[in-house]
Amino acid sequence: MRRHVKPVPVANPPESRAYLRYVIFLLFCVQALNIVDRHLFGLLIQPIKEELQVSDSVMGFMAGFAFAAFYSIVGLPVARWADRSVRRNVMALSLFLWSAMTAACGLARTVPQMLAARIAVGIGEAGGSPPAHALVADYFPLEERGRAMGLTSMGGAVGVTISLLLGGLIAETWGWRAAFFAMGLPGVVLAVVIRLTLREPERGRYDGARGEVAQVPMLQAVRQLVGIRSLVHISLAGSLHSFAGYGGASWNAVFLMRVHDYSVGQAGVQLAVYSSLAAAVAVYAGGRMADALGRRDVRWYQWLPAIGALAHIPFAFGFLLWPEASVAIWFLIPGALLGGWWAAPGHAMVQTLAPLHMRATASALMLLSFNLIGFGLGPWIVGLLNDALEPRFGAEAVRYSLLLVGLTSFWGSAHNLLAARTLARDLGRTEP
Repeated sequence: MRRHVKPVPVANPPESRAYLRYVIFLLFCVQALNIVDRHLFGLLIQPIKEELQVSDSVMGFMAGFAFAAFYSIVGLPVARWADRSVRRNVMALSLFLWSAMTAACGLARTVPQMLAARIAVGIGEAGGSPPAHALVADYFPLEERGRAMGLTSMGGAVGVTISLLLGGLIAETWGWRAAFFAMGLPGVVLAVVIRLTLREPERGRYDGARGEVAQVPMLQAVRQLVGIRSLVHISLAGSLHSFAGYGGASWNAVFLMRVHDYSVGQAGVQLAVYSSLAAAVAVYAGGRMADALGRRDVRWYQWLPAIGALAHIPFAFGFLLWPEASVAIWFLIPGALLGGWWAAPGHAMVQTLAPLHMRATASALMLLSFNLIGFGLGPWIVGLLNDALEPRFGAEAVRYSLLLVGLTSFWGSAHNLLAARTLARDLGRTEP
């Protein structure tokens, strides 16, 4: 049996191709800034820790869980607000808030002040990706959705590159506080540009529905979404891949500093060049390949992420275990090229599986799982493991913490394969 999804044709879409490229560019920038702060904080863990005089556990908590818990709490209500109102406005307001609070991290003088700024960043970022993903679904038909989602999701990888490359150089030259200022203020300007120039598309025009759609209470929407089995497995798969990915991303710079004696600037440049640039290519390639393979069998939208995640594990472990830094750093390139395949197909399928009036909610539900499990627990668990293993392994404790956290990629791939089993049935479009 060959299973695929049949697109719904729409005559005369109102936007020109040039405007659609502009939309992609704006959403790409939103995704980039949505990620900048997370990886910037990970890069700056060591200098912040030294100035504030705290443990790895506390730094891991502020890097991950303090941010992710409030992101998750606020995410669903903000997404329901976006589903019921103008998504562009919700996204612009959220971008303004988290960008201003990223800059405010540079003003923190105590742990409570830094914690408050991190919480505010999490609250702001909760309104970034869900409206953006819902807008992609209404600007592009299904057969272009994986590619479009891949292009916008590439912004996240580029954001990592910017935060590591520029953030590291700025921190080494002017200090870690200046890095937060430099990474936060551009988002304030972008928020104004989005509010003034981005148009709100009609909901559901590429999915066989026009005009007003029925609205349901938030809890009913959540119950309906968690009843879609493949959507649940996609969310769990992404969460476990994020657990390994964010755990590594938040502590890889510390690993290079402690184990291989890199400076903060050197660690940022090396990770940007050898990892995040390759990850940007991987995210886009994952979307393109999923679209191409998915025309023959829709299950490729989950088979491909499973293959990529499993194939990247030996390279991720090679980076951590190879004794010479000059060789170990090269393992990051193939690891990133393979490990980024899961993002765009996962987001594209969640938007396709979700009812029209629940798309931002579906994205928020998926991101709640991603961020609470992945970004919330990943960096924190690494910090806890560092403190537990440090008496035995000293500075190399971070190596073994990252190895243990990286094993969850096996578990995530299993959920990708489980999602593939019910994907065509849940889409409701099966061809014998």
